Amino acid sequence: MYLYTIKSPSGAKKNKQRVGRGMGSGHGKTCGRGHKGQKSRSGGFHKIGFEGGQMPIQRRLPKKGFTSISTKQSVSLKLVDLNIIAENETINLNLLKLKGLVSRKIKKVKIYNPSITNRKYRLENISVSGSMRDLVEDVNGNQK
Repeated sequence: MYLYTIKSPSGAKKNKQRVGRGMGSGHGKTCGRGHKGQKSRSGGFHKIGFEGGQMPIQRRLPKKGFTSISTKQSVSLKLVDLNIIAENETINLNLLKLKGLVSRKIKKVKIYNPSITNRKYRLENISVSGSMRDLVEDVNGNQK
């Protein structure tokens, strides 16, 4: 096979329609634009979504709700951040939201960065780092 033998398949290339070349071509005189009107004029165009002065559909319909793809739904917390929570409380997502440690949009929390402590932690539906898991078990805390 040589480069000069390569051809596109038949029917793949069409010649550009030459308009304004006489009535016999089928695209003479008005060149397929029809008679009169904005679209028949040179430079006659309108913005996308323009409906001839009628209120466009994107402005007529009510705007409701938006969930950004880029918003974070999970967050990591340091163990030090949990010091504001009482020792006997079970730490879960709702409690963290109530205390203002995470925003209301957050759905998953992971605790990391263990520091030396003798405090017991009872965690409910909260993931922890590997080293943090050891610390929770060492101080006889419960993890559900």
